[in-house]
Amino acid sequence: MASRIVVALGGNALQKKGEAAATDQQNEAVQTARQLVPLIAQGHQIVIVHGNGPQVGDILLHEEAINTSENPTMPLDSCGAMSQGSIGYWLQQAIGNEMKIENINIPIATVVTQTVVDSNDPAFQNPSKPIGPFYNSESEARLAAEERKFVVREDSGRGWRRVVASPMPKSIVEKPVIEELINKGYLVIAAGGGGVPVIETEGGLKGVEAVIDKDMSAAVMADMIDAEMLVILTSVDAVTIHFGKPDETALHRVTVEEMQHYCDIEEFGKGSMMPKVLASIDFISKKRGRRKTIIGSLDKMQQTIDGETGTIIS
Repeated sequence: MASRIVVALGGNALQKKGEAAATDQQNEAVQTARQLVPLIAQGHQIVIVHGNGPQVGDILLHEEAINTSENPTMPLDSCGAMSQGSIGYWLQQAIGNEMKIENINIPIATVVTQTVVDSNDPAFQNPSKPIGPFYNSESEARLAAEERKFVVREDSGRGWRRVVASPMPKSIVEKPVIEELINKGYLVIAAGGGGVPVIETEGGLKGVEAVIDKDMSAAVMADMIDAEMLVILTSVDAVTIHFGKPDETALHRVTVEEMQHYCDIEEFGKGSMMPKVLASIDFISKKRGRRKTIIGSLDKMQQTIDGETGTIIS
């Protein structure tokens, strides 16, 4: 039976390590499209949310390379919007071309999306997400931080970098547009990179230099459009417990309560699987009974949807 599905694409859907050229990423978009189109052919109503970590990082590197007083670096929120446009373009074209081969005539639209965050979110008091270039030394990093009013930290023994907040998404500004497009039969690409983070002020919305976890935004999106299913695609076949240990075990069918227990005992990596699991719990818990989340491999998309592989949370 056809369902309304939000598909969250991980970074591996567009860029492999060492392959940052636009042509490389367009080729990866084609491979991703070939995984998605059979799902579309089955009549499912699809909304795509994608990551943008490598892409927005590359944009920042380019911006920093030409940073002068006459041509200053674009702020992070603007860089995020740039990445939404370019990634949306690659995906639109790749999916459209694959659908044409399969004689599927569905219009596609990318929506440059703003995601509202709380200006009082504790994340703003403890920036932790590394972005941008590495500095040559701690003193150079601290000088840049003082001059440009941002925070720097040492990044896992690799050197000093800027860090920004990663606040929780609250709502999606373009909700009415996205809903109208879906209801008119469009395949929608939205909330790329979690959406451009904005806060509400007396004067209206204002962009902030932060990053939003794309899986958490995908959960907000899925709840907003009342999807039956949230599919989080990544580079592994399933969620595992005891990762990297002799008794490592893949989880196939689990309940929200079981996954919450694993989160409580810190079974999952905070920077990798934990956000995916928390997003799943959040989506299902808001409307129990008919919703489920599947976490699995992009390369095994159909098997994941069919329940043959991946982790199904309900």
